[in-house]
Amino acid sequence: MAGSGLRAVSGQGWVRGSGPAVLSRLRDAAVVRPGFLSAAEEETLSRELEPALRRRRYEYDHWDAAIHGFRETEKSRWSEASQAILQRVREAAFGPNQVLLPLVHVLDLEPKGYIKPHVDSVKFCGATIAGLSLLSSSVMRLVHTQEPTEWLELLLEPGSLYILRGSARYDFSHEILRDQDSFFGERRIPRSRRISVICRSPPEEQSPDCPPQSADPPRLPPTHQGHCV
Repeated sequence: MAGSGLRAVSGQGWVRGSGPAVLSRLRDAAVVRPGFLSAAEEETLSRELEPALRRRRYEYDHWDAAIHGFRETEKSRWSEASQAILQRVREAAFGPNQVLLPLVHVLDLEPKGYIKPHVDSVKFCGATIAGLSLLSSSVMRLVHTQEPTEWLELLLEPGSLYILRGSARYDFSHEILRDQDSFFGERRIPRSRRISVICRSPPEEQSPDCPPQSADPPRLPPTHQGHCV
């Protein structure tokens, strides 16, 4: 999709899409806030996460085939400095009374790692996810599950915050492009090791008026059944 349909939201150049309609539709559903972290805050999070990540090996055969070249963990206990950062994420991405999943998902992609197109399962997290990007720039691509000509790309620089909610979560697949495909328009975005720190709302409770479903609604891309990424 490099070089096609280049349109920037708010004149900032961190979001581009297939046309004005999809940009308008996802204006509040797929958001990038560059420079959300200072360099010192990014270093604080990276330093705190490194010991736990270093004890894990990179994996290449994720059980639902959505991720390649990764290691991950979940974390509930944070230093005071990191807690303050995560509180800012909550305030920026979630409502004041929104309950979040207690475990923060941490995903570490090696330089050649990537996330394949998928739709997160509604069984494991709710309508909003918010992720901090550390160490490396990357490109996240969203493609409509029923109309694949409708797409959006997010440029995720180190220290940025991305927010996906509503239609961006359920009507579009999302992926992190592998290094050789990592372009934002005509601009090459070299990939190196990338860590994302992801806060998630919980799954919606099953309505008492609706019988429980045995499976998620059918989607064109695979449905990621594990952590929301």
